[in-house]
Amino acid sequence: MSVDSWRLKVQHKSGFEYAGPVSSSYNEARMWPRNEARQAVLDAKVEVWPPARTYKYEDYWGTVVTAFDVHAPHEQLTVTASSTVETLPPGDLVPPGEGASWTDLEQHVDRWYEMRLPTRRTGVDDELRSIVADLRGTHGTPQEAAMAVCEFVRAEVAYVPGSTGVQSDALHAWAQRKGVCQDISHLAVGMLREMGLPARYVSGYLHPKPGATIGESVVGQSHAWVEWWAGRWTSFDPTNGIPIGERHVSVGRGREYADVPPLKGIYSGPKSTGQGVEVTITRLR
Repeated sequence: MSVDSWRLKVQHKSGFEYAGPVSSSYNEARMWPRNEARQAVLDAKVEVWPPARTYKYEDYWGTVVTAFDVHAPHEQLTVTASSTVETLPPGDLVPPGEGASWTDLEQHVDRWYEMRLPTRRTGVDDELRSIVADLRGTHGTPQEAAMAVCEFVRAEVAYVPGSTGVQSDALHAWAQRKGVCQDISHLAVGMLREMGLPARYVSGYLHPKPGATIGESVVGQSHAWVEWWAGRWTSFDPTNGIPIGERHVSVGRGREYADVPPLKGIYSGPKSTGQGVEVTITRLR
């Protein structure tokens, strides 16, 4: 890693509470960052309470999954993921005027077929299709058009914490012109796909302070952003209008949120009374 890299310690605590004893539960956690070109995982672990044996595997989309089941009666389930990751500053965006042409994209239809299809959370309507057609028609390359999509979404949809829930979709956010990072990313992904670009939804974390003090622990965020293929995969954070850089830690990729939820499972017992989430991020270097 370069001297401009950051070293981030991330602790993500999540879990469920139940109205009474649960006899058994079967769970999957997607909280383990991946080693990749722009980040190096120095250490990582996932701990479960009540104690349970865990095992790791990569799912179909390449996300690391920690799977476990609990058979002792429990009224609360807690999963704590801790990792130390070294990240690079921005630098993976395809330069303007470069990358694949529109003709090149058509030659890769089969290669990224699943990332070109709409999903329940990323579908668009006729109004958005018309907007997408205009954006594509006024930009010479897929990369330029993709950046225009991100700029359009950020300008039109306000980031308002708490304005939607995890079940919301792109059209809901578009209709009310507000949403959270998940909604903004779903909308951008849907428009990119409608434009003909393969596009992925990315989940991870964001350090909230660009000028973070070394050693200070802050309340971080579970975050979402987008990637698209324009000759190679490139990424952007449409919620904040910035390229992916040293403040971002990626965990999972997929077609939409349903492919990369941090914690999901099934259980036998009384109803869940709530889910808690805490993310703490510390810049170490």
